[in-house]
Amino acid sequence: MRPMRIRDLREDNDLSQQALADLLHVTQATYSRYESGKQNIPNEMLIALARFYGTSVDYLLGLTDCRKPYERAKK
Repeated sequence: MRPMRIRDLREDNDLSQQALADLLHVTQATYSRYESGKQNIPNEMLIALARFYGTSVDYLLGLTDCRKPYERAKK
């Protein structure tokens, strides 16, 4: 994972690490480790971040540079 991508998104939105930690129900220290790449982000957290920022998990993981989320499949 490209840790800087989630950091850049957080900073672009003028949010603190604590605000994102609260969103994800983790400690600020845990979120800091996510940003620094010292700890892998669980899938459910990646999905929550992608939804929060209105982007895709692929964007968060650095697999695409397109911030626009994918179209969801209709059920």
